[in-house]
Amino acid sequence: MQRRTKIVATIGPASESESTLADMMAAGMDVARIGLAHGTLDEAIERYQRIRRVSAEVGRPVGILVDLPGPKVRAASFGETSVKFHSDSTVEMLVGSQSSTDSVIEVDYEGLLEDVLVGDTLDVGDGRVVLDVVDKGGDRLKVRVVHGGVLSGCPGVHIPADRLRISTPTPADFVALDAFTDLGVDMVAISFVRSAHDIRRVGTEPHPRGPLLCAKIETRAAVQNLAGIIDTAGSVMVARGDLGSECSIEELPHLQKQIIQQCIARGRPVITATQMLESMVSRPSPTRAEASDVANAVFDGSSALMLSGETAVGVDPANVVRTMDRIARRADEEFDYEGWAERLAELRMTDSSHDDTAITDAMTMAAWRAAGELGISTILAISGTGFTVRSMARFRPQARIVGMSHNERAAAQLTLSWGTTPVLVKDRGSNDEMVRQAVAVACERDYVRSGEIVAVLAGADNRSRSANVLRLERVP
Repeated sequence: MQRRTKIVATIGPASESESTLADMMAAGMDVARIGLAHGTLDEAIERYQRIRRVSAEVGRPVGILVDLPGPKVRAASFGETSVKFHSDSTVEMLVGSQSSTDSVIEVDYEGLLEDVLVGDTLDVGDGRVVLDVVDKGGDRLKVRVVHGGVLSGCPGVHIPADRLRISTPTPADFVALDAFTDLGVDMVAISFVRSAHDIRRVGTEPHPRGPLLCAKIETRAAVQNLAGIIDTAGSVMVARGDLGSECSIEELPHLQKQIIQQCIARGRPVITATQMLESMVSRPSPTRAEASDVANAVFDGSSALMLSGETAVGVDPANVVRTMDRIARRADEEFDYEGWAERLAELRMTDSSHDDTAITDAMTMAAWRAAGELGISTILAISGTGFTVRSMARFRPQARIVGMSHNERAAAQLTLSWGTTPVLVKDRGSNDEMVRQAVAVACERDYVRSGEIVAVLAGADNRSRSANVLRLERVP
């Protein structure tokens, strides 16, 4: 069975060579993530160009997601060796960006002393070390180590989002955004989104003329404003690290499920991220709990699963991708495809406020039902923007979705869509021409066999603003 749930892998020092990138693509990487929180913009651009080059050489379409750092608060570097913090020890924190030690942590945030209050709990490095603020005076905070651990590099320091005075996106984000938009990047993730306004502030052209915007849900405010954020963004990431700092740990699994359900109901791809196979940063295999976490994210309906440090700095990035591929593929086999339809019935399925959207919603539902009743194994969805394909994917059909678009960027953005094989095709005029080409391309690539019935979903012609024609065709 073809894996339906996509894999997003972060590219870093351990995975930026051409040979490693090729191995990761062969292992199943669908989308390459370039995080901009570390390194220079020039280094990130070099990685982007290298990924494009390797993808073309190996003949595998791989989307690229650039992750803007946003108002991320970080500790100054701990140097080349890891530093251990012991529970119940006392540490000082002050504003600075030079260096951090086991006794003094410098934090690169001017508002530290104003925004952090005595009694606050601060997570450092996605919770690897937890600190309680016990006193503040002069130019520093006094903190007690509640939960000890090991820190390295420049770990993030979580400041309660409702007090953080830095707007999203930041001036540095806009500089990087301009550079990558000019390069034609497929997707851009916006960090620390608190409302739909933060997404609108990005100001890029709507996708696919511009990049597909991915709203990272990692603040309490984002959860409260979720519906507006989903409607405004092109996709969503459940960023469980910072979200787990904003919400209670027992609440996080339920928020994950709720966010995923709402995204799928609105036809938005949704990524589940953070510490999915964390132990594989240094080990050849994951823990049993991590394997279960990955499988459960698939069962929740995630469009994609994201690897972070596991592939950016881990000992064997390609092995991590292969491992996630095996776990996700097996989970896909056990996915409750029939039960999914019953759950979708409880969610909003048709956007009646917009005629073109409502037509596409209704036609994709018809295609899903026809595929199920006739045992159709392949759905060919033709779309200039990718909207029809994403609308089709929300049904999580057992049939394979082949997403066809004449728009190169739209096709690349479909690498994030569940169960979708993206294909770039020529622009055709009439529905007959589009259907004829779609079936011919599917035959050439061995997606379909002679004699089988396929569902073809498209517009009446290439000027149609909705998918308003569904045809059931027998492959010649």
